[in-house]
Amino acid sequence: MFGCLVAGRLVQTAAQQVAEDKFVFDLPDYESINHVVVFMLGTIPFPEGMGGSVYFSYPDSSGMPVWQLLGFVTNGKPSAIFKISGLKSGEGSQHPFGAMNIVRTPSVAQIGISVELLDSLAQQTPVGNAAVSSVDSFTQFTQKMLDNFYNFASSFAVSQAQMTPSPSEMFIPANVVLKWYENFQRRLAQNPLFWKT
Repeated sequence: MFGCLVAGRLVQTAAQQVAEDKFVFDLPDYESINHVVVFMLGTIPFPEGMGGSVYFSYPDSSGMPVWQLLGFVTNGKPSAIFKISGLKSGEGSQHPFGAMNIVRTPSVAQIGISVELLDSLAQQTPVGNAAVSSVDSFTQFTQKMLDNFYNFASSFAVSQAQMTPSPSEMFIPANVVLKWYENFQRRLAQNPLFWKT
C-alpha cells in the first residue's frame, strides 16, 4: 500500500504492519538522512474519507522513541517529501503508535503511517520544519538574490563625467538595471513561479 524512499537507497515497499491501520518502515543509519519520500503504491487506495498521517520516530538518548508528525498522504495527494534532518533534536508530539510493541534497534529510526479519517488529518499540525521547499522560502531567496545583485551592480556606478572611455568594455546604464530589478520584483509578486513558463 505504501512506499518509502531515501536518496541513495533502495525503495522500500514492504512496510511492517503493526496494527490493522498502522504501518512502519525502518530507516537504518537515520543520522545521514536529510529527506524522506512517502508515497502510495497505487495498488490499494485509501477507503473513502480516509488518509494516512505520516510520523517520524527516532530513539532519544535513553533509547525511547520520539515520534513527530510530518504530514499526510491521501488518494488526492498520494506522495509527499519531508525534511527530517532538523527533527532529530526536537520534541515529540502526540501520536497513535504509543501502546504498540514495535521492535526498535539503536541508530534505526522509523516512518510510521496511521490510517485515519480525513477530518482528523485536517485538524493535525505537523512539526514546522518538516516541510520541504515552499514558495515563500523560494520567494525570499529570490528577493535576497535580487537585492544583492542590485546592490553589487550599483556599487560600481559612476557618473558619465567619471567614465574613462574604453572601447573594449560595455557599460549598462544603472537605470536599466533598476528597471529590470523592479520588473522582476513585480512579476515575482504576481506569480512566484513565472520563470518556469
